[in-house]
Amino acid sequence: MSRPSRKHIKDKTFELLISERKIKAKVEIIAGQISEDYKDKKPLLIAVLNGSFIFAADLFREISVPAEISFIRMASYEGTSSSGDIKQILGLSDNIFQRDIIIVEDIIDSGLTIEKILEHFEERGAKSLAVCTLLLKPQNLKNDVQVNYKGFEINNEFVIGYGLDYDGEGRNLKDVFQLPAD
Repeated sequence: MSRPSRKHIKDKTFELLISERKIKAKVEIIAGQISEDYKDKKPLLIAVLNGSFIFAADLFREISVPAEISFIRMASYEGTSSSGDIKQILGLSDNIFQRDIIIVEDIIDSGLTIEKILEHFEERGAKSLAVCTLLLKPQNLKNDVQVNYKGFEINNEFVIGYGLDYDGEGRNLKDVFQLPAD
């Protein structure tokens, strides 16, 4: 039984962008790259809540080297657009000094949030920093962010599913859906 190619959430209709099957395959590839790159290390994955929790969990289970995971929470979205005002809501309790850190994001849109996160971890003495994101909007970047591991490059449409939401709804969708451009 196939799933619908459209989802109606609140006042908007979203169209299928990336299937669950493609996401799973990409997660396995990224986990393999991380496992190879960190074969002699013990990375600490820092998942940025709320959106990355599903991606981070799936990714973490596929990594074959010893690793740890922790969470931070940042916010910069209001409705369907980035507010540009980045606020740290929940901090990190783990000691990251001289640790190999991989920041796990659901989506890098403007790059402003990941830039603030990287500054935060550099100031606290991380040994190394890498960025892993499921989705990247290269046309919307406002700074030069180095992404070490990425799933999919997408256009500048608003997306939901696989952890990403629209005003709290749609996170539980297994596929990624986009809001069509007007």
